Amino acid sequence: MGHQRPVPAGDALAFALLRAAEVVRQVIAGRNLDTALAACWQLHAPLPAQRGAIQDLAYGALRQYGRGDFLLDRLLRTPLDDSGDKPLLRALLLAALYRIEARPADVHTTVDQAVDAVAQIGRGQFKALANAVLRNRLRQDAALLAAAAADPVARHQHPPWWIDKLRLAYPAHWQEILASGNTHPPMTLRVNRRHGKAADYREELAANGIGATLLDDAALLLARPVAVERLPGFFDGRVSVQDWGAQQAARLLDVHDGQRVLDACAAPGGKTTHILELADVELLALDAETSRAARIEENLRRLGLQARVQVADCRQIARIDDGQNVRPFDRILADVPCSASGVVRRHPDIKWLRREKDIAGFARTQREILDALWHVLAPGGKMLYCTCSLFPQENGAQIDAFLHRHADARCLPLAQKIVDAASVPCHAGSAASLCLQLTPQAEHDGFFYALLQKQP
Repeated sequence: MGHQRPVPAGDALAFALLRAAEVVRQVIAGRNLDTALAACWQLHAPLPAQRGAIQDLAYGALRQYGRGDFLLDRLLRTPLDDSGDKPLLRALLLAALYRIEARPADVHTTVDQAVDAVAQIGRGQFKALANAVLRNRLRQDAALLAAAAADPVARHQHPPWWIDKLRLAYPAHWQEILASGNTHPPMTLRVNRRHGKAADYREELAANGIGATLLDDAALLLARPVAVERLPGFFDGRVSVQDWGAQQAARLLDVHDGQRVLDACAAPGGKTTHILELADVELLALDAETSRAARIEENLRRLGLQARVQVADCRQIARIDDGQNVRPFDRILADVPCSASGVVRRHPDIKWLRREKDIAGFARTQREILDALWHVLAPGGKMLYCTCSLFPQENGAQIDAFLHRHADARCLPLAQKIVDAASVPCHAGSAASLCLQLTPQAEHDGFFYALLQKQP
């Protein structure tokens, strides 16, 4: 990066735009959003208000990257290449274009502060360019928005291949699914039933000025997100933050006291701890990465629950020495690695970092996991296959192929297990009608569930 003058300390928006641009630039270059944000917090240590502004700008610019990229290409006389400070300039302009649409009453402040932030890049040589681009954005508003509405990527803010896959799989719902992926995600709580009832906890939240809606006997949807520090009893294990769609895993697994349970891809531990809240079971939680396994341990400690946590690849489950020669499990949760296409509003970088060819790789890994785990499931036992994906190749088609390979497996019906689950039909796989496909809604993210039972 070229010589920079420090952004004035009191100029919070210019500071936030510049820091957000650094994050967006890294993501466009291929870096994970969470990693890029963590590096920003470590390098700049922004104040809480600035941190919130930086995060909003980075997330927003990436959510609508397809739209911002479209608009910027039409506002630039000459495309910006990848040399020098131009990638950072492009990222800053994308963040500013997002804020112009997100804060229409504040557009002139956005333009002024963005130009001030650009002055810190490349010895100020891009200031005039940024000023012209952003002011033309305001002057050409109607024409630009009409052009964006006619372009599929700009309109739906997803890559072309992603749009095509959803249109094919959900012919009656694909547009609303894409629109949901561009919204802010809900914040949902799971009340630990060992410490009280959700209805009582809702009243406690109300007394603390936090509005919430009861989704079921354990889940509360907050009216707006809050810091966990504001949640009564969070650090005492009374409540956890977990999407309502993800909360269905422990329920659908059908666990009972005394059973031996395996959570095969357990980090960060939300589903592990939920299982333990529902039943007194002997649980083994696996994850292939040490740092991720540590998060399972942290969640167990916070909630005061007991499980054995081991760092291991679940595809090598037959080689894991648990002192019992891997006794068969009564229940297995296979929450497998996937495209995460159902949770892109929480991770907007996924839309632009994923490639269509990646789906085949995920499907291969999923197949390997399913086949390995099936060998350690007890006769009569149940395995719940779970993804946070919307793509049939990872879901219904994966289950169809598994049933074809394993004559001793049958798929149990789940579609009627959850009332008002916003389940939609997915046009792929003969087993799809027995499974549960949740698409992103106001109350939950997108998840797929299939319950498999081994015949005695």
